[in-house]
Amino acid sequence: MTSPHRPTRRAILTTSFALGASAALGLPATARARDSAAGDVVPVDWQRLGSYPAQDASGRRVRTILAGSSRYLIGPWYASTYRTYLPDGYIDLKGTDERAIRLPAMAAVATTTALVTGVYDPTTLSAANATIRTRNLIRTLAARHLANNSAPATRWGNGWQTALWAYYTALAGWLFWGELDDKARRDIAAMTAWEADRLTTGNDLFLVGTSGHQLYEKRRVGTVVTPGDSKAEEDNWSAAVLSLAEVMMPGHPRAAAWKRRNLELLLAAAACPADLTGTTTVNGIRLSSWLRGTNIADDGTLDNHNILHPLYMVAFDQSLYEGFVYGLADRSAPRAALHNITRVYSALVDKPFTAPDGTVKTIYQPGSGRIHYPEGNDWGTHFPFYFGNFDLLVSLTAQDTGIDPAAATWERLHNEEQLSLMARFTDGRTYGASGENTYYGREHRIGAMAGQAFLTLFVARNTTKNRLRFA
Repeated sequence: MTSPHRPTRRAILTTSFALGASAALGLPATARARDSAAGDVVPVDWQRLGSYPAQDASGRRVRTILAGSSRYLIGPWYASTYRTYLPDGYIDLKGTDERAIRLPAMAAVATTTALVTGVYDPTTLSAANATIRTRNLIRTLAARHLANNSAPATRWGNGWQTALWAYYTALAGWLFWGELDDKARRDIAAMTAWEADRLTTGNDLFLVGTSGHQLYEKRRVGTVVTPGDSKAEEDNWSAAVLSLAEVMMPGHPRAAAWKRRNLELLLAAAACPADLTGTTTVNGIRLSSWLRGTNIADDGTLDNHNILHPLYMVAFDQSLYEGFVYGLADRSAPRAALHNITRVYSALVDKPFTAPDGTVKTIYQPGSGRIHYPEGNDWGTHFPFYFGNFDLLVSLTAQDTGIDPAAATWERLHNEEQLSLMARFTDGRTYGASGENTYYGREHRIGAMAGQAFLTLFVARNTTKNRLRFA
């Protein structure tokens, strides 16, 4: 931890890039015109930020999770997945779908974080070789985005989930800025601005390809638009790329629009019926006037996959990660990122649910790392770090006020359970049998969460000052 692997080039890069693609993709007018826009990417100033030795108990747990996960992803997983380079010198990603793009982007977040903070474990692969592999992931992903690539067979972007993939890729690139060449830097800037720019309009929905993405599960009057499918997660992953674009490129002509839209999507993600009345204003937005619907219930629960789904309740981690994004630039994150987090967390800890056999249980099981799923869990059986990660973020942002036990207690229980899962293996992975977590990117999801959780600790418990601020 005392000798972090720092990026070697810190000069601020000014890039010029084209936004958008063809009119056939159904993009905003600014993108269709492919106007050139100047964007100043401001790299992370690692020397000014100081360091985080991770000697506190929660820090040691998250550091161990990140070290193991990143070692697995950039080691065995990378070696078994990428065996071919294409004639243009980029990795063969083997497609343009979620498996082909999101998984390596999440792996890149884990490994860049581990490398730049000194957490990386070189037991099985040197830091130098891990750097080469990570750089290859980042440069390939950015180059294949449609902002930089006109080949239909290999380009990605402008899809339902691609804002999230762009966020992961851009975050890894921003962390690793000093390790990238000018071409990769331009590609990252273009990709990030392109995905952010298409999300900046609409209250009921915003543009995704030739269709629209709904912001709310229910209308103001209670009409259900997307039955059993809260839009909370989709809103906050779209907000993520907007926040990162605005922080990375604060001088960009569209930065103000990205900043405003980030606020709107954060508030829409966590909107509940109680927000639709009253006079509450958050970051200059009066909720009762602006919101057109809701995504969570007043009791803090939400549904997805047609069930009350705790895994999607803790997906508000994506909102709370904005704390470290702004913190790395020594800026305050918007208070909108905290909206209704306490309400959701209270439902996890305190809300009783009556089971078919008449027993009453809470989602968090007292004194245990186990989770009770009131209506089942269609993703599998083992998810302690999904909750431990959220516990940590709630604790660091003090969103557990009045909740007993406090989030720090639950973080210990859930993350000790996560470490127990990892202790079954020697290569750093978490999962064994497929039924433990059926998502094909399960190891990558652990790595991306661990990276972002550690970055949140980094800005909150830094040796220079606490930069985890919301205003």
